[in-house]
Amino acid sequence: MSDAKIRLFVEHALGVGQSVPVSREQAHYLFGVMRLGLGAQVLLFNGSSGEWRAEVVDAGKRGGILLCKEQTRPLHLPPDLWLLFAPIKKARTDFIVEKATEMGAARIMPVQTDHTNSERIRQDRLQAHAVEAAEQCGGTCVPVVADLTKLDRLLTDWPDDRQLMFCDETLVGAALTLRDAKPGKWAILIGPEGGFSEKERSRLRSLPFAVSISLGPRILRADTAAVAALTMWQSALGDWG
Repeated sequence: MSDAKIRLFVEHALGVGQSVPVSREQAHYLFGVMRLGLGAQVLLFNGSSGEWRAEVVDAGKRGGILLCKEQTRPLHLPPDLWLLFAPIKKARTDFIVEKATEMGAARIMPVQTDHTNSERIRQDRLQAHAVEAAEQCGGTCVPVVADLTKLDRLLTDWPDDRQLMFCDETLVGAALTLRDAKPGKWAILIGPEGGFSEKERSRLRSLPFAVSISLGPRILRADTAAVAALTMWQSALGDWG
C-alpha cells in the first residue's frame, strides 16, 4: 500500500526498476517545499505508461532521482475530444485549460475569431497549467495545448472524420441536444466574449460536420460555457457512463 500523495508528470520512461531524474524545479517542489526525503513515495505518470509509485533515492537542492517500484494505475486515455475556445482574460483562460484537462479533453486549441480580445497567448504557460491540472485530478494523460490558430484557417483544414459541436449563443433556450449524435472524433467550439460574427456563424451553420447546440436558457460566460459544453458532451458521448 502506497502512502504517496504527490503526483508528478515526467517526460521519461516508466517501468519496474526505472530511474527517473528530477528537474531543478521538481526538486525544489519535492525536497524544498514538500520536505520529502530519502525513501519517500511519489506517484509518476508520463502520458503513455499509466501511473507508477516511485521512491526517492537521491534528493538534492538542484535535482534528484526517483526509482519506479510498481504500477498503481493503468493508462486511461481520454476520449478523442478537442476543445476550441477564444482566449479571454488571463485568469479565465487558465480556468478553461484547467477544467478542460480535468474533464477529459484530449486537445485544447485556442482560436482567434473575429471578436477575440487577445491576439496572442503563452502556449508554454497554458501547457504548464494543463500539466498541473492532470497532476491534481488523477489523470494519466496531459492534453496538448496548441498555439493560437485562426478559426477560419482551422475550419478550412478541418479533418473529414471529426464532428464539431458548435455552441451558438443565438440559440439560447432552443431544444437542441446531442441526443441523435454518434460517438467518434469530436470537437467543441466556444465563442469569444463578444460572440461570433455573422460571417462566422453563417459559415459554421453551413458546415456538414457541425452540429449547432444551445447551452440552456441563459447566455453563459465563455469559461462557464466551456464547462457546460464539456459536461453535456461527456454525459452523452464521452467516458462518464
